[in-house]
Amino acid sequence: MDRDGVRLVARCECEKAQHSESLLKAAQIPRRYEHCAFENFDIRKDPRTGQPNRSLVAAKLYSQKLAEEYPTDFGLLFAGPTGVGKTHLGVAVLRELMVRKNVPCLYYDFLKLLKDIRDSYNPVSHTSELRVLGPVLDVEVLMLDDLTASDPTEWVRETLAHIISSRYNDKRVTLITTTLSSGRARRSEVRAPSGEALPEIDRSLAQLGPTLSSRLYEMCKLVEMKSDDYRKAIKQAGFRFHIE
Repeated sequence: MDRDGVRLVARCECEKAQHSESLLKAAQIPRRYEHCAFENFDIRKDPRTGQPNRSLVAAKLYSQKLAEEYPTDFGLLFAGPTGVGKTHLGVAVLRELMVRKNVPCLYYDFLKLLKDIRDSYNPVSHTSELRVLGPVLDVEVLMLDDLTASDPTEWVRETLAHIISSRYNDKRVTLITTTLSSGRARRSEVRAPSGEALPEIDRSLAQLGPTLSSRLYEMCKLVEMKSDDYRKAIKQAGFRFHIE
């Protein structure tokens, strides 16, 4: 290309597309969530008012803003019951960052991460291989899906503290989803599919220790999502055999 009489070399669009595809593959997003984008996020209506669910509208807006304004020095902590779309929005953010801005991202289910770390443990050196922890600590944007903090073991606390503290100190963006509810929500409003009240997020995160809990709040904007279970209310009703 020519710019002010000077011949320059610029990356072609096909190379940019190939780079985005390699980022998407490296992100390890499960096939179940590969389709997740802002465009197909379903904002259900509030059955009491008939209006779009305000918490879902706000959650989508915060997610889009983070993707648009990236790089930022904070991530998002999606909190709400199962099936409200927390993972959908988190993955949508990752996709936007990889496709639009070529930002390296990584998805990890929290329980699978713990299992992979355990499986890589070396009983001789008493260490875990960096092939698992290295990318989690160093990737530009990490998504930890389904973080649970109900009666965590000391090993779980130490492992999570290591991950969060490392990313906190390096100012790396982290997205987190959790079914823990917010202390600002009435317990009667946010419940698990079983009908049981979810633990308050402040109380639950406190189990991880005051330092880690405080850092999570500093690293991530809390995004509360309150709605019915999309999988149960919408997806289940849509399953039909040809003979029905």
